Amino acid sequence: MSSAAPWQALDPAPSLWQATAAPLRDLPPLQGDAQADVVIIGAGYTGLSAAHHLAQSGLRPIVLEANRPGWGASGRNGGVITAKFRISFPAIAAAYGRDMARRMYDIALEATDIVSELVDEFGIENAALTRSGQVKAAHNHETLNYAVTEAQWLKAELGDTTMSVLSADQVREETGSDGFVGGVLNAGSGGIHPLNYLHGLASGVIKRGIAIHAETPALRLRREGSGVLVETPGGTVRARQAIIATNSYSDLTQATAAFRTTLIPFRSAIIATDTLSPNLAASVMPTRRTYTETKRMMRWFRMVDDRVIFGGRGAFGKQDSPAAFRALHKAMTGIFPQLSEVPLAYRWSGLVAMTLDSVPHVGRLDDRVLFAMGYNGAGVAMSSLMGRYLAAYARGEAPDVGLLDAARMRRVPFYPLREPAVRMVAGWYQFLDAIGR
Repeated sequence: MSSAAPWQALDPAPSLWQATAAPLRDLPPLQGDAQADVVIIGAGYTGLSAAHHLAQSGLRPIVLEANRPGWGASGRNGGVITAKFRISFPAIAAAYGRDMARRMYDIALEATDIVSELVDEFGIENAALTRSGQVKAAHNHETLNYAVTEAQWLKAELGDTTMSVLSADQVREETGSDGFVGGVLNAGSGGIHPLNYLHGLASGVIKRGIAIHAETPALRLRREGSGVLVETPGGTVRARQAIIATNSYSDLTQATAAFRTTLIPFRSAIIATDTLSPNLAASVMPTRRTYTETKRMMRWFRMVDDRVIFGGRGAFGKQDSPAAFRALHKAMTGIFPQLSEVPLAYRWSGLVAMTLDSVPHVGRLDDRVLFAMGYNGAGVAMSSLMGRYLAAYARGEAPDVGLLDAARMRRVPFYPLREPAVRMVAGWYQFLDAIGR
């Protein structure tokens, strides 16, 4: 039985991103005592974006990372840039009104735009950002009708011009697969090398004089005088305010453990093939967009450097799951039979933070502590944006964040039962997908 602390957990299985990322300079752990205007716990997209926007405001941030930048979700995700929430915009309008749907739509667009802004700001060319669009490929006519209805609603109610309906033939041309009955193209979405993006953000904020301390878990966070005190293994940080940016990895230390009961961690697994032959690469996803399917246990796929990357929900437990990887491979070859003999080069996974209301949340925990988390599987763009909003809150502003308001975040009832409940729901979804419902 390992006696390692949670933040000293084994590294995840090597990913394609780790194998191809430009190296990040060594970031020494904190030694001694430090002071800052804002101490940020977590050096993922949220934390680094917050550090950047705080520094732009003239505030002095310091960033603490329990492992190294990119160890968590920011380095393990699929690199898909999309303007959406897990709850649809028509559903938001039905529940909260058209004005709220409009605000949430604007936030979603702002999230995709800020990724482009940050890539340009820091010159992160190796992030390989594309905005070539995403195809939602429907596996049956019921889900196709739902996707088409949503696209038509967005155009009629919110003036969206980015969505277009695709026939079965067009989706076949897009994907190289016969497995879909049609789909919808969202022209504003795209893809990115997520770890190069993360490393570029880290390098950029370091060059601007912001300290990032790796291997520096925040062991305790408490109020002290008119500010906060964060204790780490090698020292302390005193600051006026603290930002929690740990998302699904909020259970690593007691400093952020209070957020565990507001999130439902769901393991997302990804596989990547060997490099395809030129002829095969030309036949699979030839338009090089990103793609999702419409099954309940949604799968997504994209091409990167002539490799197929294929990911989805359904992995359980705290470590990589061979069964989940086998299920992903079966799903991939079901969509792309031509890949059945292509070896897999990489298998890895990470945690997605789900919330009860299907949207992330940002704002104040109290007068000294702020947070943003709960990205529900669409976090690359949204977490980058949350850093901007966190900086606004730290300056004393009250940005309009719509349904993302921190006060709306609810605790998970019967929290100890969350894992069996997730397994039960996911198993039911897998059964419905298997019978074509």
